[in-house]
Amino acid sequence: MTAGAPAVIEVTEHAPPLPRRLPDSVGRALAASRIVDAAPDPYGPGQWVLKAGSKVGAVRVDVPGGDPVTVRIRPKVPIARLFFLLGYSLDPKGWRDGDVDVAEHGDLLPALAHAFERQVDRALARGLLQGYRTVEDSALVVRGRIREAEQIRRRFGAAIPVEIAYDDFTTDIAENQLLRAAIERLLRLPGVPGDVRRRLLHQQARLADSTPLVLGKALPTWYPTRLNSRYRHALHLAQVILRGASAEHLAGALRVGGFLFDMNKLFEDFVTVALREALATGGGRCRLQDPHHLDEAQQIRMKPDFVLYGARGGPQAVVDAKYKAEKRAGFPDADLYQMLAYCTALGLPEGHLVYAKGNAPHTAHRIRHAGIVIHQHALDLDQSPARLLAQVRRLAGALGPQRDS
Repeated sequence: MTAGAPAVIEVTEHAPPLPRRLPDSVGRALAASRIVDAAPDPYGPGQWVLKAGSKVGAVRVDVPGGDPVTVRIRPKVPIARLFFLLGYSLDPKGWRDGDVDVAEHGDLLPALAHAFERQVDRALARGLLQGYRTVEDSALVVRGRIREAEQIRRRFGAAIPVEIAYDDFTTDIAENQLLRAAIERLLRLPGVPGDVRRRLLHQQARLADSTPLVLGKALPTWYPTRLNSRYRHALHLAQVILRGASAEHLAGALRVGGFLFDMNKLFEDFVTVALREALATGGGRCRLQDPHHLDEAQQIRMKPDFVLYGARGGPQAVVDAKYKAEKRAGFPDADLYQMLAYCTALGLPEGHLVYAKGNAPHTAHRIRHAGIVIHQHALDLDQSPARLLAQVRRLAGALGPQRDS
């Protein structure tokens, strides 16, 4: 770092761009990683202008021969609300208010690490979960079944050792492997408080007999059952930590690593899942990320966030969720064009765009020569979970009574 440059830089999602003193190598690494928009400040030598988009969290840039630089991107919504959106999106039927405790942590990564450790502690309170795991091995005695094809291919007719497969009742199962891998991922990230780190190390020791996961390989699969119900919340958070929410890049001699949430995806997941739950008893069918084609030749693909189908199978309503930066001009026109395309292709007289509050209140536009009405709704995320879900239920009611389509 150059003299006087900060080791920790804080920005807020979708906030106006701000100049920050950074080494050029760090600024270029941030720009290449696309974690934030970064460009040299034309009016300040040695400074870079940083602007955060929809990604929130923390990343660290390791500088060879210098101190690491940590960039923290704060969400606009309170941390507790963010975790409600996340928890409800992952498990709406199992979620209860107060399930995720973020304590006093005001930053995303410390809150995530604290919440995950608490969930792991609850999951393991009655001991490690055990289950059957298929083991393939070479042995001198037969156990389970003989893998005949492998015996011929590898042993060329020899009687021993024998290639076998058997089911072993063990704690080395997918559920425990996922918890251990998520703990180890958090321990490598910047900004985890010391007390939380110590508790994570304790939980790691409890899971020491689980096989470590190999970086880059597919995560092991688990299925919700009565036996693993106490693990459920911890496993959902573990998958968030391990799947696509982390950031790790190499930029020349620099390494950029950290953890990021994409608020666009989080808002979209919450809106579509909450709408599906609100409409569950209406007799229709809901499809999320429903693939369709705009043209008759089926060459132009489109994928609305949410499509509601009537009792006879025809589309009844289409919804797209948009988490946008606040703009004085209100909703972007491009969203209207996209929704018009959805309504035209699906043969619907109305379409619904859902925004996080901050752009404009509810409004509607009737499209000339088409007769299509596009509604624009705004959800206020700065509300209690109960009130936020009530907003979604009102939105579900605005989709119109189901018709036999």
